[in-house]
Amino acid sequence: MIWLTEYVVRRLQKLAHNRREPSHLKLGRHGEAEACFYLRRLGYRIIATNFRAPGDPGEVDLIGWDGDVLCFIEVKTRTDDSFAPPSTAVTKEKQKHILSVAKSYLRRLPGAARPACRFDVVSVVPSSNGRPAAITLHKGAFSRNAGRRRQPDYRERFARRFSRHSRDARNLPR
Repeated sequence: MIWLTEYVVRRLQKLAHNRREPSHLKLGRHGEAEACFYLRRLGYRIIATNFRAPGDPGEVDLIGWDGDVLCFIEVKTRTDDSFAPPSTAVTKEKQKHILSVAKSYLRRLPGAARPACRFDVVSVVPSSNGRPAAITLHKGAFSRNAGRRRQPDYRERFARRFSRHSRDARNLPR
């Protein structure tokens, strides 16, 4: 039955192709639809598209369940990947925006327990000759700690102190 949905959406996109809209927005919308179909074929249950939190400048393209894991999915579409794969456009700044929106989404969920989460990136490169688009899924492309400096644990701090003292002791005259 998914093939019927895909057919209808693709037909509607072709009809909407004549609307006055920048080509990069059309390309992005097409890529998001292709990514959604691709993920559904992989077993994801997509529950939200283009989710924005009030007062937050970011957006999450797709939100879906992959088994028991809630996935926040960023879709990047490029006309070709000769320069770099589309996924390289998900910068640290973009990751911060996605994390912020994901936190807002999680706060809205009912219940005290938060589900396991993952941040995925889908790269889409449409084909110009009518063949299927090249789609790549990067599961766990970044984590909640994206952009944060990792704090050393107590063993690393102790090892640094210890090595500093032993180095000072070696440099003393005998």
